[in-house]
Amino acid sequence: MKVMVIVKATASSEAGELPSEALLKAMGQFNEELVNARIMKAGEGLKPTSEAKRVHFRGTDRTVTDGPFAETKELIAGYWLWEVKSMEEAVEWVKRCPNPMMEDSDIDIRPIYEMEDFAEVDPQSEVAKHEDGLRSRIATHDANVQPYLFFGGRCEEALEFYQQAIGASVSMCMRFNESPAPAPEGMIPEGFENKIMHASFEVGKMTIMASDGCGERSAFGSFRLTLSMPSAADAELVFNALAEGGTVDMPLTKTFWSPRYGMVTDKFGLGWMVMVPGEPC
Repeated sequence: MKVMVIVKATASSEAGELPSEALLKAMGQFNEELVNARIMKAGEGLKPTSEAKRVHFRGTDRTVTDGPFAETKELIAGYWLWEVKSMEEAVEWVKRCPNPMMEDSDIDIRPIYEMEDFAEVDPQSEVAKHEDGLRSRIATHDANVQPYLFFGGRCEEALEFYQQAIGASVSMCMRFNESPAPAPEGMIPEGFENKIMHASFEVGKMTIMASDGCGERSAFGSFRLTLSMPSAADAELVFNALAEGGTVDMPLTKTFWSPRYGMVTDKFGLGWMVMVPGEPC
């Protein structure tokens, strides 16, 4: 289940008083524990309502009011979005949180509606499908599309040429015999052990990825677009959308270089590699 964990405002937070260095470090450590436990999805502190606006709705009328707002006990000073197994788990995590304020304070835990909760009023799932489409669009807002070129055994020659011809800068190069995980049996043709499994090079402000591939000839038709996603959930969402009517060439899975990586050819014949970038070495 998803929950919003709401840090309620206090007199000091509404006065704009910043936390001490010790409290800031303690909250940072708590956030790190949440991230390591894969619970925290987002979290931010809010500036006091003296810097806020409030929009009041009455029918078709809208009235804007400048802060600050008087009812301190009803205001919030920050929030987290968590994904937990139960409300009890969320409560246990909140109990471990340092007191976020200099005085007594409260933290509320509010369950977040899921689309399944609206099944009774959305029997045909039309709204649910629309929301899935919106989530797919949001997931790609921070995506990065990069070309991935397969040179069929001539990758090293190509990299040398691009360095000389257009000033390319090779930032990473790994050969098949340097891979920390062996390739599946029969995947690499005989004589390809010293060929390039993966390389990255920059031309101006653009990064291009390249490989010798697994023996296929380079006919550029023979390329894939790499779609890098910010999270595993986003990768799953986009991968499944691209696979609709197409072909899954390699299921999305965890690899030694990526928390999620898979290959799919969409229904138009365009090849994609969907991945979540791994931690830098």
